[in-house]
Amino acid sequence: MLSDASAATVRATLPAVGAAIDEITERFYDRLFAARPELLRDLFNRGNQAAGTQRQALAGSIAAFAAHLVDRPDERPDAMPHHAMLNRIAHKHASLGICPEQYEVVREHLFAAIAEVLGDAVTPEVAAAWDEVYRLLADTLIAVERRLYEERGAGAGGSRWREWEVVERVRETADVVTLRLRPADGGPLPEHRPGQYVSVRVTLPDGARQIRQYSLSRAPGASLWQIGVKRVRGGQGCPDGEVSNHLHARVDVGDTLSLSAPYGDLVLDQDSGVPLLLASAGIGVTPMIAMLEQLALTGHTAPVTVVHADRSPAEHALRTDQEAYAAKLPDAAVHFWYEHPEPGHPADRTGLMDLSEVAIPTGTRAYLCGPLPFLRAVRAQLVEKGVGAAEIHYEVFGPDLWLARD
Repeated sequence: MLSDASAATVRATLPAVGAAIDEITERFYDRLFAARPELLRDLFNRGNQAAGTQRQALAGSIAAFAAHLVDRPDERPDAMPHHAMLNRIAHKHASLGICPEQYEVVREHLFAAIAEVLGDAVTPEVAAAWDEVYRLLADTLIAVERRLYEERGAGAGGSRWREWEVVERVRETADVVTLRLRPADGGPLPEHRPGQYVSVRVTLPDGARQIRQYSLSRAPGASLWQIGVKRVRGGQGCPDGEVSNHLHARVDVGDTLSLSAPYGDLVLDQDSGVPLLLASAGIGVTPMIAMLEQLALTGHTAPVTVVHADRSPAEHALRTDQEAYAAKLPDAAVHFWYEHPEPGHPADRTGLMDLSEVAIPTGTRAYLCGPLPFLRAVRAQLVEKGVGAAEIHYEVFGPDLWLARD
C-alpha cells in the first residue's frame, strides 16, 4: 500500500510527471542503453525501440499504476483493477528471464531521467514518493514472476532456455511459415495452456541475441510444438522484423532454436456450458488455432463463434485448420472478413470486421488477438452487443499500449 504522505505527494505531482512521462522514458532508455548496451543487443526488442512503442508502453504503465495507487491508496497493488496489466507484463518478463536485480538497474536510470527532465521540481519528498511507487510496482512484478518461475521449475530469473530442433517447415502464405519443433535433448514437452506463447532466442548475423514471442498453435498433448512466424516487413519509419526475417531466411529443418517455457495470460478457460467467441486478425490467428483444437479434442458443446479478419484470402494463414477444427464442434459458426477479397468470396464479408449481423449468444466469453486497432474496434462492438467487459480477454503482439493508456 502507498503511504499517506507519498499518496498526497504523488497525487500533487502526477499531472507534471504524467505530462513529461514520454520524455522521461525516452531519456531513461537513452541512459540505460548507454550504460548497459548489452541490454539492447541481447534483451530489448531493437525494432520496438526504434519505433518508440516500448517507450510508450512503459510510460503508460507507470502513469496508470501511479494513478490507481493514489485513487486507492489502501489497496494492495495485486488487488487493483489494473492487476491484469501487471500480470501480462510479468508473463512477458518471465518469458525473457528477467531477474529481480534488473529492477534496480531500471530504478537507477529511471530516477536519474526523472531528475533530468523535472529538475528542481524533484525535491527529496517528491523523489521519495515516486521511489515508493516504483518499489511497489517492482515488488508486485517480482512476486508474480517468482511464482511463474517456480511453477515451471526454474529459479528467479531462470527462464530455462532449452534447445529445440526444427523438424518441419510449412509455408502457410507468402509471409507466414509454420515451424514444428521437438526438444533436442529428447525429453518431454513442457505443459502449456491453449493461447500461451514461448520466447524464441536467436543469434543474428551481427552477434546480437534477440528474443521474440510466438504463440503455440497446437493444443496441449501434441507430440510437437508448433509456432507460426509472420515475416515483419518495415515501413513508415519502422524497420523490418529482425527475428522474423531471420527465421524465414536462415532457419531450416535440422536447425535448433532456443525456446523458453510457455507463458502468457490469454488462456482458454474452458467450461463446456459457456458460449465462446474467438476473434483474430492476421497472425493473431495462431493462439486461436490452439484454442479451437482444444475445444474439438474435449468435445465442447456450447456455441463457438469463430471470426477472423485479414487482408486477403491468400494472406490468411491457417484458414484450413480453423475450418477443420470448427467443423468438429457440434455448434460452431465461422465468419471471415477480407479487405481485398478474391473471386468467390461473399461480398458481405468485404472490409473490416463487422459483428453487427453476427449472432452473439448471451453469456459469451470472448478471446481476441491481433493489432491494437482491431482489438479496440472488436471490443467496442462486443460491448455494444451485450458482452460483459470482464468476459473479453485479449492478446496484442508487441508492447501492450491498451491497458497502459486506458
